[in-house]
Amino acid sequence: MNSLIDQLRASPHAKLIMDELQAEMKAEEAKRQEFYALAHEDVKAEFINGKVVYQSPVKMEHWNISSNIAMMLMQHVKVNLLGKVAVEKAMVSLSRNDYEPDICFFRSEVAANFSPDQMHFPAPDFVVEILSPSTEAIDRNEKFVDYAAHGVNEYWIVDPNARVIEKYFNKDLQFELIEKVNHGTLSSVAVAGFVVQVEEVFM
Repeated sequence: MNSLIDQLRASPHAKLIMDELQAEMKAEEAKRQEFYALAHEDVKAEFINGKVVYQSPVKMEHWNISSNIAMMLMQHVKVNLLGKVAVEKAMVSLSRNDYEPDICFFRSEVAANFSPDQMHFPAPDFVVEILSPSTEAIDRNEKFVDYAAHGVNEYWIVDPNARVIEKYFNKDLQFELIEKVNHGTLSSVAVAGFVVQVEEVFM
């Protein structure tokens, strides 16, 4: 991002570009507020770069994987009093975009500040996204960059077709691939002590 700022600073059109961008961001924020007004619990939708993105119903394979990971994670987090786990419908509101991750975890220091009627949540410590044909591009691009830039510590991308889990860790606000596994155990860095048997994720 620093290189983009440096390029803009050196441009004789910097002021014009900034004025145009500010106008576009103002219009986008109005669309975002409209999205908030229309969003409800029965529909999974995200606000990404000024557009509302509706998600199709997931296949059985997707929710089976999601359920397996969520159950393991929720039990571990609850027993060890580590924080809160959200599945499917928690809206993570970042500086520009709003996402509903498949699974996310907030450490107890953050979750302690949540209220029962809260609808917008900060960047989680740990996010799991399960790929589908309609979401893979976003999961690997916009979300990948955005989650890292906003301090998500760890990101798992689960590929149901390849039966593979990719584990990324945040270094200097960018994700680095730590492991890519299709068997054995996979442990989390952000969720202390959380370990999954990879084969059990896809059962």
